Amino acid sequence: MNIIELQGVSKSYPIYDSPSLRLKELLTFNSASYHKDFWALQDISLEIKKGETFCVIGENGSGKSTLLQMIAGILQPTSGTLKVQGRVSALLELGSGFNPEFSGRDNVYLNAAILGLSTKEIDQRYKAIEEFAEIGDFIRHPVKTYSSGMAVRLAFSVAIHVDPEILLVDEALAVGDIYFRQRCMRKVHELRQKGVTILFVSHAIGDVKAVGDRVLWLDKGRIREMGQTEQVVVKYLAMMTEKDSTYLELSKPAEKHSMLTSTNEDAPEVVTTIPNMDHRHGDGRAKVIGIAVMNAQGRSLVLLEPDSRIVVRVSIQAAEYIALPNAGFMLRNHLGLDFAGSNTTREGYQLGPMAKGEIRTVDFHIDLPSFYPGHFSFSPAIADGTLENYRMCDWIDNAITLQMGHSEGTVYGYMHLPCRVEVNARLMETVHGN
Repeated sequence: MNIIELQGVSKSYPIYDSPSLRLKELLTFNSASYHKDFWALQDISLEIKKGETFCVIGENGSGKSTLLQMIAGILQPTSGTLKVQGRVSALLELGSGFNPEFSGRDNVYLNAAILGLSTKEIDQRYKAIEEFAEIGDFIRHPVKTYSSGMAVRLAFSVAIHVDPEILLVDEALAVGDIYFRQRCMRKVHELRQKGVTILFVSHAIGDVKAVGDRVLWLDKGRIREMGQTEQVVVKYLAMMTEKDSTYLELSKPAEKHSMLTSTNEDAPEVVTTIPNMDHRHGDGRAKVIGIAVMNAQGRSLVLLEPDSRIVVRVSIQAAEYIALPNAGFMLRNHLGLDFAGSNTTREGYQLGPMAKGEIRTVDFHIDLPSFYPGHFSFSPAIADGTLENYRMCDWIDNAITLQMGHSEGTVYGYMHLPCRVEVNARLMETVHGN
């Protein structure tokens, strides 16, 4: 049974070159047109079955939010037909529908009433809503005093406790802390098991892979791909990687080309791409000239998989003689916390001295445990000296960032420790015998 159907749905917005042209058009009672049409969505046709978790991905401006707002009934399509059957609960933006002057409690009652619940029904659910939101005494304060995280906590709690038949979630969970995000994702899984239809918009590909039955990829307001989650996600990530590589190639400084001379012929494994530079520091006597994260077969990764082996490849070049080179990297989570790291000296591999202009590439072979789904960045570095006494030559913050895929089992906290459980029956018998 289809609970949502769209046939040839399009949505346009009038764009005026100046406010005066808008007024001029109004004065003609729209008999003359002084605007251009911007088509946020064009010819969208899809069917979503009852109980399905349907994810929408795409770049910013591709029409994802517009699509969900039309399904929620906030916007009307310019053309085409749209049918939605069932109670819709929407979490489209931070504190969507909240009155900032009202207290959190008042907004709970207001939002639930709008969704069709009686005061008695809201009374029965209020304690559960308050406990899930976990904002303490703030629930009695005006919403305008809330942080963005507190607003989304309360909004999500209301959305899931009004017995929705259709739940719409549009990137709202991105602002939540990891503890609350994990609780929300567990709740999403619970709603799936109860047969609730879920439309989920997110840039977090790990979350999409974890919950999605099917995925729609929107590109400039049109359907680029729609189908099984894994197939669509792989194509989307491949396109984004290709786009990023093209951008890097076009924006690469001229001196970066001249930095690498015939030394490349002696080191075919050298990497010369640095996808991102949030901050760079060091004395410049040696530089990181490239970083790549690959699988065991040497192919560049667009997604980290839990319990897999990866290779972090770092290429460095000496600008002058380096007596005790030490290459390494730092792994950071999405909060910017240094999560883990290593370097050649720490791993017991002492690099020999480097002559001026010499290029070397170091591969770090890593067995990844099960991390929580999130973004992780790699910050490469090259130093001169020992672990206790060194000079930093070059450090690049967050040079490459990858999304961690979803683990098969639940990850409590930041990572799942490799663990073997054993129950010592003899010891237990001895204790009980005494």
